[in-house]
Amino acid sequence: MIKNYWNKGAKQKRITIFLGLLLLILLFFFRDDYQPVLLFFRKYIFVILLSVIVLVLGLRKFRKTASTGGRLGILGMLIVFFGLLYFLGWNQGLYDYMKTYNVFNSLNKVEIDELPLTQNERIQPLRNIFSMANESVGETKDVSLPHLVRIGTENKWTMAIQPSEKYIMQRISDNTEEVFAVSSTTPFPRFSNENRIPVTFSIGESLKFSRNTYNAVVQRFNPWMLFNYEPSDTFYMKNDNGEWVQVVSLIKWKGFFFPYPTFGGVMIIESGVHDFNDYLERITIGKGTFVGPDEIKNYKFLQKQNTLAESVSQLQAESLKFLGGFSDPLPWNMETAVKIPVMPKDQNQQPYVTDFDFVGSNSDAYSGLYHWFGLEPVGEERTSLSYSVFVPADGTDRLYYYDHATKKQGYAGVSAMPLKVKESRKEYDWNASTPVEFRPYIKDIAGRKRMFFLGTISSISATNSQQFDGSATPDLVLIDSEYRDVIWIDVKHPSSWDETVYNQLNEAWRASEGIGYYYQEQPKDEDLMQMQIDSLKIIPQVDENSEMIDALQRQIDSLKALQTKP
Repeated sequence: MIKNYWNKGAKQKRITIFLGLLLLILLFFFRDDYQPVLLFFRKYIFVILLSVIVLVLGLRKFRKTASTGGRLGILGMLIVFFGLLYFLGWNQGLYDYMKTYNVFNSLNKVEIDELPLTQNERIQPLRNIFSMANESVGETKDVSLPHLVRIGTENKWTMAIQPSEKYIMQRISDNTEEVFAVSSTTPFPRFSNENRIPVTFSIGESLKFSRNTYNAVVQRFNPWMLFNYEPSDTFYMKNDNGEWVQVVSLIKWKGFFFPYPTFGGVMIIESGVHDFNDYLERITIGKGTFVGPDEIKNYKFLQKQNTLAESVSQLQAESLKFLGGFSDPLPWNMETAVKIPVMPKDQNQQPYVTDFDFVGSNSDAYSGLYHWFGLEPVGEERTSLSYSVFVPADGTDRLYYYDHATKKQGYAGVSAMPLKVKESRKEYDWNASTPVEFRPYIKDIAGRKRMFFLGTISSISATNSQQFDGSATPDLVLIDSEYRDVIWIDVKHPSSWDETVYNQLNEAWRASEGIGYYYQEQPKDEDLMQMQIDSLKIIPQVDENSEMIDALQRQIDSLKALQTKP
């Protein structure tokens, strides 16, 4: 049709050339808009090709078949094929099953024999931080979803204060001009003064058009990346020069048969007000510096950092259900199949970003931030802890897991924790409050490593189930995953937590494990002084001349005895 139109004359040729150039320009400038379509074809390329081949062959056979019965048979076969494809592939989850199996085969899995210790325990859960941050901004501002990142030697919640998505003009004209950076280890998070940092980003998550983070990153992709990469979570952190940057985690899709997502590196977007030249760059080739997984070692601030997309780590952790073999997760097996438990009431789901100390463990794992998962058996009534999974948060090509089930430790899992907390304090109004985000707490107490879950008591809005009350001094609980006991701890004195645990459980441990005595109180200075005074009262004073007096006394007694003789 285009050829016939082209041959009609010079005018038609000019129109064809103009429309072709216009189409190329639109494809170039609006690639961020149609890139999701390219990704769709990339993710389902095998199924799409198989469906097209079957459809083409079926229709060709249909046209060549003369009899009505034969044609009806072909149509019936096509309907059955596509019906089974939908039923098995989507309705029964076979496509996701195969995708997860590909993830399992691609993982560099390392089983560890010893649990790492936790360090720099964060007090507040994510939803509390998010609620408190929103309480500190104005009507036309929103707060991006908080992420736990490493700033220097500290772990902090960082989030951008950006134009609200409810106000279009601000999203078009304004910049992101402030960032919250709140310590994760304090029970008193402050969203003002030194924690509210002035920094300008002309590219932001809530901004419109080419200034939107997603659009700017996609525009930066080359043609190959358009088919294989997609932007994910956005983190705010300091680079090696001490300047604030946006770090956008990238997901890379691999494989032809049932493609699966992997960590694809990051895109670094620098802060600052962009001029006209930046505007031209942004609308043509996008903004950002691409850092692939192999290049992260050249950036110190990206090492041991939290830059991995949670959707990637979730699929990696879930793929451990194939440790028992390809067929084990099928409904008639499930001997070792596991799942990521879903926590109720719209609270933050796993993974829980946690700081682990692997020093002294028999592994090459670094000490720093990890995505932690507590996997449990598939059945809803089964809440035991089967595996602890540690996915390096900086995208390192490793996955460490600890097999609780094979060791027959009998630990309770995350999903069992809320009811145990509620049972320990029946006087609470658990309709208005709920224990949330049970992250691991692993410490050396009373002679060996012990695993607990650290949970926070949060109040939930009666009108908005996603709004959690962020109290500055929340109630905290530690639950012993082995003994199932709930210990309520003082949020203001983290240094006393281990001793509080010991004071409550030491007799149970002593009866069950035969442990010794720990945390013996050392006498204070005033106690020592009192002991010395008391000892003076008890022990008689010794006279240095007592021996001479005794000798003289014996002589006197002898003389008296001579005088009395007749």
